[in-house]
Amino acid sequence: MSPRSKSGRILIYALLVLGSLIFAAPLIWLISTSLKPIEQTMTMPPVWLPREYYAVISGKRTEVTRDYLVAPGVWHVTEFSSTKVREHALASAQLPESQIETQIRPRWENYPMALATIGGRNVEEVQGSVHSQTTGLSEDSHVPFSRFVANTVLVCVLNVIGVAISSAVVAYSFAKIRWPGRDVLFAVTIATMMIPFPVLMVPLYGIFRSLGWIGSLKPLWVPAWFGGAFYIFLMRQFFRTIPNELSEAARIDGCNEWQIFWCVILPLSKPVIACVALFQFLSCWNDFMAPLLYLTRKHTFTLALALANYQSQHGGVQWHHLMAASAVVTLPVIVLFFFAQKTFIRGITTTGLKG
Repeated sequence: MSPRSKSGRILIYALLVLGSLIFAAPLIWLISTSLKPIEQTMTMPPVWLPREYYAVISGKRTEVTRDYLVAPGVWHVTEFSSTKVREHALASAQLPESQIETQIRPRWENYPMALATIGGRNVEEVQGSVHSQTTGLSEDSHVPFSRFVANTVLVCVLNVIGVAISSAVVAYSFAKIRWPGRDVLFAVTIATMMIPFPVLMVPLYGIFRSLGWIGSLKPLWVPAWFGGAFYIFLMRQFFRTIPNELSEAARIDGCNEWQIFWCVILPLSKPVIACVALFQFLSCWNDFMAPLLYLTRKHTFTLALALANYQSQHGGVQWHHLMAASAVVTLPVIVLFFFAQKTFIRGITTTGLKG
């Protein structure tokens, strides 16, 4: 069957759609779980769409909650207080399925609740401070979500700037300047990519501790200003695709190496710089190991570390709130990739064209 035939194209499109659904399933489940009540998050069989249940009890249409732990036929009758969002279980009843009405209702309130509690406050404190104003909760007793965002953005921006500048300078010297031992040192630089981070954790921790940086954000962004082997390789391959005649013409006009690099090479290297910046941003945004190793105070946590701490800060995992917070953390990465995908793909496809 030829790929150009109608049946061949249909088969290819079907396989692409199937593959897309398989890869998108975790994200779909993440968003679905973030919109559910807590009792629907870990059910078997799974509930894909958040639902709301009602039953007519004593002539009144009342919301009920299925008890998935005791027995499928047991329902908790609930009501909503006018001053609190929290549900109060009033009674349990064995109700027939035919008496239950169901409708799809996303719990969008999970998102503000998750962002309010990720810093250490529990649900009761948030509900009381928002609706009844009776708790007298001190603002210093928790870390706001905005602080985690600010820490993460600061680390990502400094990493992106540092890696782009330092890697570009080193890659230019490897690609366009001839000096003794250049190829040997480039091979050594590439060889450092084979060293896993766990091997470097102990010596790096010792260095940063002697500098007094443990507990601060410096260990997370200062190393980026010394270049990265993978990014140096990527930029070197791109710089080698730029004709040397451009550099020679600039030298005839009186430019030195720095002026050639800044005024000739960099303006032509926007795709690879954007590719390196995107790679580094994604790596820093999702990094968990380094913040776990170096950060000791909660107000310095990044988003990845704050999410990990959120799982057990109240003695149990509030899955609907955890998924809501995870969706918020994932959203900027998805938006950034969609806006930068053309530049990213161009930067990947135009590297390595010249040996």
